[in-house]
Parts: sequence; C-alpha cells; structure tokens
Amino acid sequence: MSSNETRRMPMGKRHGRGFAPLPKGQKFKPGTIKRLLSYLKRYKVRLILVVICILISSAAGVASSLFLQTLIDDYITPLLIEAVPDFGGLLKAIMSIAAVFAGGILASLFYARTMAIVAQSTLKDIRDEMFTKMQQLPVKYFDTRTHGDIMSYYTNDADTLRQMISQSLPNLFSSVVSMTAVFISMLHLSIWLTLIVLAFTGLILVVIKAIASRSGGYFMKQQRSIADVNGYIEEMVNGQKVVKVFCYEEKAKARFKEKNENLRETTAMANTLANVLMPVTGGMGYLLYVIIAVVGGAMGIAGISNFSIGGQATMTLGTIASFLTLSRNFVNPIAQVSQQLNSVIMAMAGASRIFELLDEQPEEDHGSVTLVNAHVSETGELEECEERTGVWAWKDGGKLIPMHGKINLKEVDFGYNDDELVLHDITIYAEPGQKVALVGATGAGKTTITNLINRFYDIDDGKIQYDGININRIKKFDLRRSLGVVLQDVNLFTGTVMDNIRYGKLNATDEECIAAAKLANADGFIRMLPDGYDTILEGDGSGLSQGQRQLISIARAAVADPPVMILDEATSSIDTRTESIVQKGMDNLMHGRTVFVIAHRLSTIQNADVIMVMDKGRIIERGNHEHLLEEKGRYYQLYTGAFELE
Repeated sequence: MSSNETRRMPMGKRHGRGFAPLPKGQKFKPGTIKRLLSYLKRYKVRLILVVICILISSAAGVASSLFLQTLIDDYITPLLIEAVPDFGGLLKAIMSIAAVFAGGILASLFYARTMAIVAQSTLKDIRDEMFTKMQQLPVKYFDTRTHGDIMSYYTNDADTLRQMISQSLPNLFSSVVSMTAVFISMLHLSIWLTLIVLAFTGLILVVIKAIASRSGGYFMKQQRSIADVNGYIEEMVNGQKVVKVFCYEEKAKARFKEKNENLRETTAMANTLANVLMPVTGGMGYLLYVIIAVVGGAMGIAGISNFSIGGQATMTLGTIASFLTLSRNFVNPIAQVSQQLNSVIMAMAGASRIFELLDEQPEEDHGSVTLVNAHVSETGELEECEERTGVWAWKDGGKLIPMHGKINLKEVDFGYNDDELVLHDITIYAEPGQKVALVGATGAGKTTITNLINRFYDIDDGKIQYDGININRIKKFDLRRSLGVVLQDVNLFTGTVMDNIRYGKLNATDEECIAAAKLANADGFIRMLPDGYDTILEGDGSGLSQGQRQLISIARAAVADPPVMILDEATSSIDTRTESIVQKGMDNLMHGRTVFVIAHRLSTIQNADVIMVMDKGRIIERGNHEHLLEEKGRYYQLYTGAFELE
C-alpha cells in the first residue's frame, strides 16, 4: 500500500472498549525521537538558555508553594493573637515573593519566545532537507504518489512538528523539572504524605499508559488519511474542467465524502483517546487532594509525629496547606503531560512520515562518463575547454569521445512492474542527424522509449548506447543535459516569459532567449503580451492559450541547443494553422540534430528518415513514409483512415 492510500475501517465493527484494533503497520518509524533531537542540537546554545529559564520558572512555582507554609505559620498565625498587629513583616514577605513571581514570569516569556524561534529554524532545516531530497528522487517516486500527499509533508506534517517543538517539548521539560522540585519540597514537609502521593501517582500513570498506548497508531493513520484527502482535493482542483464537462460532480462528492468520513473516523478515534487523558488525570488529582487533606488533618488532630528530610516536626496547619498546594503542583504536570500527549503523538506521526521521505532511496547514478565542451586543436585533436563552442565530447576517464548524437536501442525489454513487460525486443538505430518518428496507439510504448533514453527508468534487458557508450555509464546529469525534451504536458513556472525560456539554459543571454523564441515562432505573440518578454506568468501560464504555452516550451528547448531532441506530441495542442507556422521553426530546431518524434498527426512526421510503427510494446513496421505506404500495412491504414489511432 502506498503512503497515500488508506483502508477504510468498517462502520459498526468495534473491538474492546468501544474502539477498533490498531491497524497493522501504523507504528512510528524507529529512531524518530533521536533524529528530531539531532536537528535541535544545532541550536544548543539557545536550548541551554531555555533550560535555565525553565529552571527559574519552576523554582518560582515551587517557592510560592513553600512560601504558603511560612506565610501561615510565621506571619498570619502570630498576627491573629497580637493586640496591635504589625503588618510590616508580612508586607516585606509578600513583596519578596512578588519579586520571585516576576522573575518566573519573565523567564517563561523568554523561553516561550526562544522556543518559537528554534521551532521555525528547525522546520526550515527540515523543509530544506526534504526539498533537496525530492530533487534526488527518481521519477518513479512522483509517478506513484499524488501531489497532495507530497504537499502534506510540507504542510500538515511540518505543522505538527512546529507545535511540538515550540509548545509541547518545553512544557514537557518544564513539567519534569517542576515535578522533581515539588517532590523534593514535599519530602522537606512530610515523608508520610509524600508516600501517599507517590502511591497515587503510580495509579495515575497506569491509567495514562493504558489510554495513551492505544492512541499512537490512530494518530499515524490520521496523518496518512489527511494526506489521502489532500491528494484527492488536489486532483479535483486541477481537473475541475473535466469534472464539469463530464458531469462528474456527484461522483466526485461521493468519493470525497468517503475519504472525508475515513479521516473523521480515524481522527475521532485518535483524539477521543488523547482528550480523555486530561479529565481523567484531573479528576484523580482532585481525589488525591481530598485524601491528603483528610490524612494530614487526622495526623495533626491525633498528634502523630511528622517526619521529613529535615527531621521530626509537628504537623501544623501551614504544613498541611502548603503540602496540599504542592500535591496539586505535583499532579498538574502529569495532567499537562497527558494534555500535550495529543500533539506529541501527532508530531511523532508527522515526523515519522517526513523521515520516510528522507529515507527514500535516491536516484542511483553509477555513471562516470561526463559531457564537456571541446574544440579542435591546431594538431587536429579534440581538447576539452571551458567556454561553449558548440562542439561536445564525452569524457571517459582521460579519453575524449566526439559526440555525434548516435543513439541505439538493442533488444530492449522493459516493464514498470516486475511481472509485466510493456516493451518487447525493441531495436532502434538512430544515426546522427536522423529524424526518427514513433507512431502507435496510446499505450503502445512510445513515451516509455523516451523515458528510457532519459534514464527516468532503467531497462530490464538489452542495451541502450549513446555514441557507442552504454548510457548507464554516463552520468544522468550529463546525459539529460545532452537531450532537449518538449513534452505534451507543458509546465510553465511563476516568473517572466524570459525566465521560463531561460529555464532551458540558465546562463542564456536575453538575445539568445529571443533568438530561440523566433526559432520556435513564439516571438510574435510574446511581443504582443502586456509587457512582452517581461510579462509575469502565473498559475502555470493560465492566461495563455494551450498553443502559446507549447510554443514557449519549444523555445525553452531551443535555447538549450542540445544535440539530441525528443518531441513527445510537441504540436498536439496547437491548431492546424498554428502548426503550419510552427513546423518551419521546428524543422530549423531539428536541423543537424538527432530527433525522436512521437506524433499522432502523421502530417508532422512524413519527412522523418525512419518511422517506427508500434503496437502493444513491439515495433511492427519500420521505414520511411514512402516505403511504409508501399507495404500497405498498419501505417498505410493509418494514413488512409482505414485504421485510427486510439
């Protein structure tokens, strides 16, 4: 099951305590906490300051509880028996504890602000690492996942981490420090009452463990359900025109309701278990409060000796009142931990998904042959150079091999899945400067061949050679740099028209970009745009017609000036009139280059040197236009209309 798939929990089937059992495989990725801490270590100086501030804040809280005993026994009680009370000492004591409170408040403000900065900095590091990782992943990864699922890493999963780092972690640490300080303070007041608190705390922890252990798997499934919903919404938004054209609204709503119901169910299961922790812990804390009051009062009335780490003493009213406050301060952090457990578990689920992405296997590249600029020396030998000369060479160790653009596929077999081949025994010889056309029905394997030449996928059997070099020996970056690709689906990016053309060659000058646009016959309509080449394109160039967008993509390939061109239905979105205008520019673009053309319109490939007719992953006919017409086979049927491409 892919990361964006979820299995709907059947309604009405519940097991034990009213909840369905945890789904298999919904566990956190091992080492998640350790990896998160490795990111936080980068900000250890700030974290040390945060720790100091938390200690100050916790100490201030404990001091207020201990001050209650002193206030009652040393100030309030003596004042009750004085004829003329002197409130000077009481006022000084109150001012002193007020100063302590102020220090605690300032410390809390400082560590909250610092943790917010640390959280955002950590998320920036993680997002940078995720985006870098995505650039290293193979095309197969993106072909098998929805865009919404991938976007969920940067939105929902990252946001759960922000909440945990900025709020949950400091609160958890503060709670642990407070509990430690309060525990020592309780021992200072009464060992007997402290033992009662410890025994009751053990019971609270047993209850918390029983509830919390069931919620982790549900939160993991919740994050995956969110990704599934996001992926579906993204698909529907992108395909809204198709939805309306085919009146698919009701079916789309039904599918969304199903996915949304699955998200509601998993989220309800997760949050019900997590949210019940706080009231359960709080209720048990109040029960402990009553027990301490009863036991402490009984000890004071009976005159039972009170033992503490300071020695034997009398159980006074101030001691009981102070201990009651401390008992609440001891149980409250446990309640706070249970309250934060919700966000912690969600963050662990989000972090687990993020680390799954970061642990994906990058695109492998064991090639060693590189593509370099070259020039012919006075002695007639090929030499490497830095500047672009229009002459290319393959550098294999210390040897330079002239680049001609000869691509051969020899008995190639390939399947996207191990149990099903989509290409069978494909053999193609593309000589330098030749135009090779691939024709066939949808699904015949035409685009798959170009994907193999680009090494988006690796073949199962056979050989693909580029100027006599097996392409698996060529570095993928250099291989793809030598190939210019114009796809049927055009992707334009937010920016100016000039920027989108320059995408094909980042160091291209404005003059080179304009020359490429003229070559593709795109210059005319570009100059008619509001700001010409400086017109900002947004929303994948939604303000342009499909044909105009395609012309810009052709200009983008032209500015790269590669020795080999792959045109995958490059003119399919252009009307017949525009196609005739573009065809001359395309011919100029293809001149002197090895070209692979995939086309449904046979009029665009009649001048091809070799035409390959494909059917179900096999080449069934090959030859030029005239030769194939003479054979009166499948190509003849396509050309005369006796057989139509699907």
